[in-house]
Parts: sequence; C-alpha cells; structure tokens
Amino acid sequence: MPSSSTIARYEDYLRVELRLAPMSVETYVREVRGYLDYLQATGKSEATCTADDVSEYIAERRRDLDVRTISKTMSGIRSLHTFLVVDDVRADNPAELVERPRPPRKIPEVLSVANVDAFLSAIDHSGPFGLRDRALFELIYSCGLRVSEAVDLIPGAVSIPERLVRVRGKGGKERLVPIGDAAAQWLSEYLQRGRPFLLRPDRLTDRLFLGRHGLGLSRKGIWKRFKEIAVRAGLEAKVHTLRHSFATHLLQGGADLRTVQELLGHADISTTQAYTHLDKDDLQKYHHTYHPRG
Repeated sequence: MPSSSTIARYEDYLRVELRLAPMSVETYVREVRGYLDYLQATGKSEATCTADDVSEYIAERRRDLDVRTISKTMSGIRSLHTFLVVDDVRADNPAELVERPRPPRKIPEVLSVANVDAFLSAIDHSGPFGLRDRALFELIYSCGLRVSEAVDLIPGAVSIPERLVRVRGKGGKERLVPIGDAAAQWLSEYLQRGRPFLLRPDRLTDRLFLGRHGLGLSRKGIWKRFKEIAVRAGLEAKVHTLRHSFATHLLQGGADLRTVQELLGHADISTTQAYTHLDKDDLQKYHHTYHPRG
C-alpha cells in the first residue's frame, strides 16, 4: 500500500540528493502519486510490482495524454524506482525495462535579430519599471537565461566591470555567462536609477529584479510583462523565445555547439543540437545559391 511516508521520502530524495528545481520536484511527485494510487487500486505495491505493471499503467495513461506528457510520467516512475533501490525497498528498477515513448523533437521558435531589436525598443524605459524591464530582457537575451534563472538572480551574482553573471541553473548547477555591452549598460542604469526606487524598507529582498510591491519579480510577472511588450512591438512570441534566439543567433554567427551548450547550461549536448536548424529564409537562400537548379 503506497504510504505518505514513501512520497515524503521520495520528495526529500529529489530535493536533497538530486537537488532538482522546485517545479521539477512538484512534477515528479505529482506523477508518482498517480502511479502509486494506480498500484494500490489494482492490489499491487511499489515494492513488488513488475515491468508489466508499469507498462499497463502507461498504456492507460496514453489514452488521454500526448507523448510528451507520457515521457514525463515515465521519467517520474523511473526516478521513483531508482529511489526505492537506493532506499533498499527493492533490488531492481522495473521501469528500466519499459521503453519510454520519445516525443518528436520540435524546432524552437526563434525571433530574428531585427525582431529582438524591435521588442527591446518597444520598452518604455522612462521610469524605474521600464528600466527594470529593459535590463531584464536584455540580460535574458544576452545570456540565454531561463525565466527561473532570471527570477533567482541577486545583485551580487552580477559583475558589470567583468561582464559576467553567475547563474544557478537546473539541479542547482552554477555557470558563469558573459554579459554583452548593451545588457551591462542597461543593468547599470537599472541598479542606479531603477532598483533603488522599487525597494521597500518594510519588505527587504535580495532579488535583483523587483516587482511593484518591492519583492522579487515572479515568473508570472515576467511572462505578463513580456506579453504586453510583444503585443506593443507587433510580435507573437513567448519569453523563452529570447533564450532560443540567443542560442540560434550564436550558432548562426559561427559559435561551436559545445560552447553554446556550456552557455545554456545543458547537461546533454543533444538538447543543444535542437538549435542547429536554419530558418526557412536561410534554407531558401542556400538552396538558390548552391543547388545547380536553384
């Protein structure tokens, strides 16, 4: 019978041993709870279930979910059984015998350099909030940051003279990323003429980017500001598109894949390879130039 103790120990394992990001922990625990409920309802146990039991559960889930979500479910189940082996609950991991459905690799959506410039130029930087937005989005594009990484930044992580930012990525892994001149300039402006006006003495915070109430700007707050600015610029995009654009523009400019992997903080270079695509205009141009019948 699945117990709250199993889930609690598993959650501690994800947070303390694997040092996963809070949202990843939440996703894994949610998927595992559904799996354990299924085992209980079918009279089975996580300590004795087999690969067939895992397959049957995945088959049921496939009726309502897409391949990408099923892949996440499988990751959670494998992680749980790995924990149960570590915790001496069982000696094997039955989920390792079940093939994980592979989601189709999607080409990331990317803004052109001109569209990135249009987006950044659409920010009204006449006040402290505008200075914050310009510094924030310049930094995300300049360094290829995830939204969660931008949210967690503190002023001490940024060295404008050295043009470096210390980023804490997935799993708590840190990396140093260079800051471009434009981002450094806007960060300096924000730190001098923006952030001091957003601070509130009754709500002290160590976050770099602050919201209306003097606390750290949230992920939701960043998404909302990006959407408003994108509409003003006449663009259809998501905030993560800036990270995609950062990687793609580097590769198109001649950067090698391994360097871009380090800058993005990818554990596996195959993840970075998604950015090696060429946009439609490039493909047409190269075909026209180099094909004998182009």
